[in-house]
Amino acid sequence: MNNYKLTIQYDGGRYKGWQRLGNSDNTIQGKIENVLTELAGEKIEIIGSGRTDAGVHALLQIANFKMHKNATEEEVMDYLNRYLPHDISVVDVTLMHDRFHARYNAKDKTYLYKIWNMPYTHPFMRKYSMHVPEKLDIEKMRKASEYFLGKHDFTSYSNAKSKKKSMVREIYSLEIMDNEGFIEIEIRGNGFLYNMVRKMVGTLIEVGLGQKDAATIPTILESKERIQTGRMADAEGLYLKKVGF
Repeated sequence: MNNYKLTIQYDGGRYKGWQRLGNSDNTIQGKIENVLTELAGEKIEIIGSGRTDAGVHALLQIANFKMHKNATEEEVMDYLNRYLPHDISVVDVTLMHDRFHARYNAKDKTYLYKIWNMPYTHPFMRKYSMHVPEKLDIEKMRKASEYFLGKHDFTSYSNAKSKKKSMVREIYSLEIMDNEGFIEIEIRGNGFLYNMVRKMVGTLIEVGLGQKDAATIPTILESKERIQTGRMADAEGLYLKKVGF
């Protein structure tokens, strides 16, 4: 049995997220599995380093799968890129040891969020960033971001349905950069809950617009009340940027 590691990029705009759904194959995982099943001649299931929501993009997603067929890394990569939709690309295939697991071996993830902060829309980036026409106060946003650093229970900042799993996550770094009209927010942590990054960015936007006081963030975290977080940033501005092993 061969264990292959895939490095994947995708435009998530027209997909229902990463995870395969029982009532639809319009997911990133579903599309890749369908192609690999044809290659392998057997049912293939791939394991992603994590799930991305509907509409969210990936600059670098990691997955792995096992199959009995002996195929070179180049053969697997060529076959995938020949038959996958053009908005999904496999940029690397590596044969790994049998115990490599894309989800369990992942140590950290980095997400990037792009905000177009100009009064007018960006015709070429409207599907890949969130438009906020009002001027954002970046310094206020940077001060607010410090409250997210470290280890916290992020129940308030998640729409995860399960209450059995731990909601504690650790944020290692959170940087906010101003790049010629784009405000780019880069968040690195040991893991992220469902909708967590988008809700964190939504809070930072509200702080930047003067709609929320940064000092309320610790109270929101401690409350574990999801209704207190306010707005959630749009999916199209979010990218999975890097997965660390």
